[in-house]
Amino acid sequence: MTEFTWRAANEATTEDVEAVFDSGGARKCRCQGLKVPGWIWRDTTQEQRDAALIEQTACGTAGPTSGLIGYVDGEPAGWVAVEPRENYPRIWSRKKPWMRQDPEAPGIWSVTCFVVRPGFRKQGLMYELAAATVEYGEQVGARVLEGYPTEPPPGKTVIWDEASVGLLQAFVEAGYEVVDSPTLRRRVVRHHLGANP
Repeated sequence: MTEFTWRAANEATTEDVEAVFDSGGARKCRCQGLKVPGWIWRDTTQEQRDAALIEQTACGTAGPTSGLIGYVDGEPAGWVAVEPRENYPRIWSRKKPWMRQDPEAPGIWSVTCFVVRPGFRKQGLMYELAAATVEYGEQVGARVLEGYPTEPPPGKTVIWDEASVGLLQAFVEAGYEVVDSPTLRRRVVRHHLGANP
């Protein structure tokens, strides 16, 4: 990888967001999997998901926003979703306690999704984006960053849909720690920011 930079999506352009999302599975989901109630494909249209992403990223405004855009040599190359956990209604609607730890605790921000454009994959961009969440969390005053990555068994191939939540090693190298292992592959990780965990 050459030069990596990042910015909050509201400081990016709509064209940058579209460039990242306009390929693969991300083109359909538009990072709405944990945003909409019910089953995403049944309960929303593509047009609704397209519009929701643009509204949530709030490009060209003072924010708030729903994620970060990563750049390689100035070219929009990746995305990571990070915002207050309460902004993800499906985290609360799912009957999975590992997604709802400390429900009353303030200042928890969730890191839920990574997208890397074809042509920029296998260059470590997910690792850069995971590290960017820590810088961003400190800037916005998050108390805890929380992610839900996968840890595939050794030697097993990870498909795009599995990797979209992030790989455990990318979070670990950014300073996150495992706090729960609810399934064979799923991990819950947290990064405590500031002096008081």
